[in-house]
Amino acid sequence: MAGTAPAGDARRPDPLCLHDLRGPQTGFLDDVLAGLAQLQKRIPPKYFYDADGSHLFEAICALPEYYPTRAETALMDAHAGDMATRLGAAIQLIEFGSGASTKTQRLIDAARPSRYVPIDISESALREACSRLRAAYPHLLIHAVCADFNAPLQLRAPILADDRPRVVYFPGSTIGNFTRAEARAFLQRVAALLGPGGRLLIGVDLKKDRAILEAAYNDAQGVTARFNLNLLERMNRELGADFRIERFRHRAFYNAEQSRIEMHLDSRIAQTVRIAGREFSFRAGESIHTEISCKYGLAEFQDLGRAAGFDPLAVWTDADGLFSVHLMQAA
Repeated sequence: MAGTAPAGDARRPDPLCLHDLRGPQTGFLDDVLAGLAQLQKRIPPKYFYDADGSHLFEAICALPEYYPTRAETALMDAHAGDMATRLGAAIQLIEFGSGASTKTQRLIDAARPSRYVPIDISESALREACSRLRAAYPHLLIHAVCADFNAPLQLRAPILADDRPRVVYFPGSTIGNFTRAEARAFLQRVAALLGPGGRLLIGVDLKKDRAILEAAYNDAQGVTARFNLNLLERMNRELGADFRIERFRHRAFYNAEQSRIEMHLDSRIAQTVRIAGREFSFRAGESIHTEISCKYGLAEFQDLGRAAGFDPLAVWTDADGLFSVHLMQAA
């Protein structure tokens, strides 16, 4: 897989270039206090991913019930070459989120980009992912950007060159964590970042049988439940909250009306939780909403792309029709 130098500058690049473009951020405590004060209590899903949560998510991806990772990996194995041909030569590959980089390596092998620009809010995650890729591709020019890719971004030289085509790669099914209105706004920001003619390669989970969907988020080993409940443990560890973990339970279900999985943490009893001098009361059965994962039809997502300023060019699915990767061009 690795070892072939991508196209571009033949000189060995300088050590990793990391650019910190993080703007003012609300903190974990501020987001928790604001979220728990809402009528439907909620915590942003980005807070799942502390060290424990990240390890649990890696375990989720290997579960027999959790199809998205396997389906997308198989899809990339089968079609990365075709994708690369359609993307063209000497592209600048911009990736939102780094993860384990396994799907990214398949695309780098096939497309041989002139440079790689991973964007992630976590500096430690960026450094870890880039370290792996630099070992595999010592001649690949990497400009890592520490920033929130949900916010508007302007990437100028030296991060990006003006004379090379731009491609944003957004693997996984993270687009599903946005409501449809949020997804449209996000895609509009991506189109602005790319500019006319820039291309987006994006993973999208597909609508399918409810039983398959609900099993993926309610695995028999309870790993997803531990992942969800770890959010309470993180609040206890980092914010001094006094959640009694045994008093909450994980619940995930498919909301057919909105075509999305919803994850909640349900209070088993009536109780009061304290955080930073504030008290939050829970009724028995009241929940904290922790995540959504929207599912799309192929034409439905293409229509969403058009509404956000993209022209659909191609779409690939795995052999079982579980997952899709769309190629779109900014108009």
